[in-house]
Amino acid sequence: QVQLVQSGGGAVQPGGSLRLSCAASGFTFSNYFMKWYRQAPEKERELVADITSSGHMTDYADSVKGRFIISRDNDKNTLYLQMNALKPEDTAVYYCHVWHRGVEYWGQGTQVTVSS
Repeated sequence: QVQLVQSGGGAVQPGGSLRLSCAASGFTFSNYFMKWYRQAPEKERELVADITSSGHMTDYADSVKGRFIISRDNDKNTLYLQMNALKPEDTAVYYCHVWHRGVEYWGQGTQVTVSS
């Protein structure tokens, strides 16, 4: 079965960096478009970044453009989100996501807290 297992995250001061990982299994990872979402308290879940199956093309929300980098290692079946220059407004639970055969799958979520 499809599984997305996240790691990384935690608490950091403004201006700091964190890296999230999402280990995928149960499907041919290298064939699938992948995304990172986040959900802040009392806000709707929003798309943060996405990446094509090859990793050659990426896209970002305006709020994170120039600070976050999405990447993938298809040999390791792992998706990454490098987050730099973090701001308090980046505080949220972050989720990796894939559509597989018409079904949405989500990672378990990882808390990122940016605070001084």
